[in-house]
Amino acid sequence: MLLQKTVPGDPAMQYLRDPAEIYRESFAIIRAEADLARFGEGERDLVIRLIHACGMTDIVDDLQISGNAIEKGRSALACGAPVICDVTMVAGGIIRSMLPAGNQVACGLELNEARAFALENSHTRSAGGFEALREKIPGAVIAVGNAPTALFHLLEMVGSGLASPAVVLGFPVGFVGAAESKAALAANEHDIPFITLAGRRGGSAFAAAALNALAAGLDP
Repeated sequence: MLLQKTVPGDPAMQYLRDPAEIYRESFAIIRAEADLARFGEGERDLVIRLIHACGMTDIVDDLQISGNAIEKGRSALACGAPVICDVTMVAGGIIRSMLPAGNQVACGLELNEARAFALENSHTRSAGGFEALREKIPGAVIAVGNAPTALFHLLEMVGSGLASPAVVLGFPVGFVGAAESKAALAANEHDIPFITLAGRRGGSAFAAAALNALAAGLDP
């Protein structure tokens, strides 16, 4: 690893400080250590960014990318589709300057409609957030980084006749419903393009990293 040079007697610790070089070296290490063989050329940038977000090269074994997900996601973003997130942590991790069309980033978690839906249906506010933004979902890029209930409810909405989003980045995390909701996404009968990580692992950093990779590849 390259370290920042310091002058003799300088009390500063030696470590790499240049942001661009940190990214370049990080991605080089990932390419050297991760088995990316099963991913297509167009998928590898996204996989590398996901590994970079968590520091775990073994996630490659659990990543699932539907055949048209990256193409559909990038096309939707280029055409100005909104990005709809289940929680504000996902929205906060999206690098707005990367979005190709000044795309709206929306999260309905704090909307009154979300609270009302959760109360009336004994459900979660994250699911209510998707319900509150129902009209924006068709053709949108959906990023789920926390709540399995939000992903389940999204699939229920499409199953009930709502037009499909362009792509779903499904990375809910946890011990109750996370693995099951992602399995349901991967098996969905509505041909919704998806990117997901099977099992319990996931989180907002994954969802934001996937979105950033769709928006602009590996550029920091």
